[in-house]
Amino acid sequence: MSTKSETTAHAMDIHAILESLPHRYPFLLVDRVLSVEPGKSIVALKNVTINEPFFPGHYPHHPVMPGVLIIEAMAQVAALLSFETLESKPDEKTVYYFAGIDGARFKRPVTPGDQLIIKVALIRSMRGVYKFKAIAEVDGQLAAEAELMCTVKTVA
Repeated sequence: MSTKSETTAHAMDIHAILESLPHRYPFLLVDRVLSVEPGKSIVALKNVTINEPFFPGHYPHHPVMPGVLIIEAMAQVAALLSFETLESKPDEKTVYYFAGIDGARFKRPVTPGDQLIIKVALIRSMRGVYKFKAIAEVDGQLAAEAELMCTVKTVA
């Protein structure tokens, strides 16, 4: 019999994502997890549509997904990997915070109609701080990359 601790890869639909992330529209930036291997890596997607609430103001004449939202999407995917690795789900007393972002680079614009494929690998975990390597691709082309540090905290 297989368990999560044996790092069996599996997928997550939107219902499982909603159970695992506290984010909701318009700030939920993950539509599906294609595969997750707890403790190792995750691949997810974000379908980018013209209906996104940021496009009317981020450039109406040439809509582009803001880089900070691409980073946020990568962080949400990293959070999913963290919770799958911990075999837990967040609750009202659990908050997932950014602790640092290094080496963020943007290589191509992300526009309506693109499917953003987000790949995150766990580099290390120490004392509740996780470090990840994250990349976002469109049609096999690198759109963005960064190293993310995040932590899970319990709040009163």
